[in-house]
Amino acid sequence: MRLTMVLYSMIGTAMAGTGVIVVLTMGQDTLWAILEAAAAGAVLALPVSWLVARQIS
Repeated sequence: MRLTMVLYSMIGTAMAGTGVIVVLTMGQDTLWAILEAAAAGAVLALPVSWLVARQIS
């Protein structure tokens, strides 16, 4: 569980940032589009972090 939380701090940031970059590249520069992309990246990072931690241990 602790490894998952440590990984989430890195993976969540990376996925949220990637989502924001994708949205901005598509020309969607509204506040809601940016917030939705960041939230989607943060939520999707939860299972990814769990899977990565499971593979490591």
